[in-house]
Amino acid sequence: MMEKQQYAVGDIVRMKKAHPCGSSEWEILRTGMDFRLKCLGCGHLVMMPRTKFEKMVRAVRHQEG
Repeated sequence: MMEKQQYAVGDIVRMKKAHPCGSSEWEILRTGMDFRLKCLGCGHLVMMPRTKFEKMVRAVRHQEG
């Protein structure tokens, strides 16, 4: 069984589908039942349920510190 991925505020995630602005990298602003994400291309903010978020994430880059 795979270990559950840990997500933290400030982490950068790469999603499977690119945002209409062309960027596929997002910064996590809030975690919990819902995730608040900020597009690193255009600054657009979105809220997404955890289940949908976990299906769409391709890679995570953790922030040090």
